[in-house]
Amino acid sequence: MEPSTRPPVSIPSTPYPATTKQAAAHVDGVLTDVTCTLFSDKILVTVTQGGRLAQWIHVPVGLSNPTATDQYLPSATSDDSLLPMTHLTPKTLLGASTSERETIGQLYAAQIASIIANKNPDERRTLVAGLGLNKSETSREDFYDMVDLVKKCL
Repeated sequence: MEPSTRPPVSIPSTPYPATTKQAAAHVDGVLTDVTCTLFSDKILVTVTQGGRLAQWIHVPVGLSNPTATDQYLPSATSDDSLLPMTHLTPKTLLGASTSERETIGQLYAAQIASIIANKNPDERRTLVAGLGLNKSETSREDFYDMVDLVKKCL
């Protein structure tokens, strides 16, 4: 028997469907890594310090039931432009061993979801945020630094 000869298979070089971006910086003196992966149905954002992930939160980004009253809400001013959107409802999936850690985690998740919604008002994917923060408390400056770092990925 002669071995069959087949022509070589050509595999096209296409990028993986999920786009991933990364950023890193020191926040409060701690190296902080942010990774954003955009799937077709979810947006995954991880914020790690010391390479750990201790808390997972999901936030539906799109309005599931917009109402006519939304048009009467005040628009963002410079004083409240960094406040999370009021329709966002973060839910802790895993982690958050203390109420303080859950609160700060949900604040970060709602803020990240607000950034996504402001960037693309038609966004309907759910945010899944993985957090591994060293402290459950943060200063205003550190909060802004973390938010700016996440913005670099989105």
